[in-house]
Amino acid sequence: MGFYIIIGIISLVSWLVSQKLKSKFKYYSNVQLRNGLSGREIAEKMLHDNGIYDVKIISTPGQLTDHYNPVNKTVNLSEAVYAQRNAASAAVAAHEVGHAVQHAKSYEWLNMRSKLVPAVNISSKFSQWLVIGGLLISAFAGNTGIGFTIAVVGLAMMAVATIFSFITLPVEYDASNRALAWLKTNNMLTDAEQDGAKDSLKWAARTYLVAALGSLAMLLYWGLQILGSRD
Repeated sequence: MGFYIIIGIISLVSWLVSQKLKSKFKYYSNVQLRNGLSGREIAEKMLHDNGIYDVKIISTPGQLTDHYNPVNKTVNLSEAVYAQRNAASAAVAAHEVGHAVQHAKSYEWLNMRSKLVPAVNISSKFSQWLVIGGLLISAFAGNTGIGFTIAVVGLAMMAVATIFSFITLPVEYDASNRALAWLKTNNMLTDAEQDGAKDSLKWAARTYLVAALGSLAMLLYWGLQILGSRD
């Protein structure tokens, strides 16, 4: 029952934050920029102002699918952000370029996150199955130690994913801070537009915070289950 309560609470909070984020972006998508620049143009100018000329800006399908890919050095902007000229698109475009600036400057937290990506790709697929499988083996096969070992391996993999989610927080907040500082320093937005960009990025960051706390809650829950089964 405790597992389902945790899942329910995490899912509810995640959904509420996601809905709030969508409503914020919808609202600020109606705040048209006085400078008339599109998300692509904002991104291009920020890249060049930071002396970065080897990063491509491309349009990617979907909504809120914006991301920076350090492997092929591309700033991927969703179709709306790429083409539109509003406070929301300016905020997102500048934020993703913030990641490109981090990459160019070898930002420590981004480097740490990048190194963990291969391990997280594996752990996200198998960790929970190993934990549940290990607990089932312990329950039906007796206290042989095999089930406990399997569950602990799964728990360790979960821990890697949790660490990754917390390392992501400073990466995302720093990218937003770089974006907002650049927008303000270069007078890219009016005061009202700057406030809209800041509010948009604030809610975007909260989605990562909720995800990190949810990951930690799950790690603690399964850790208690495994240690309890050992007793």
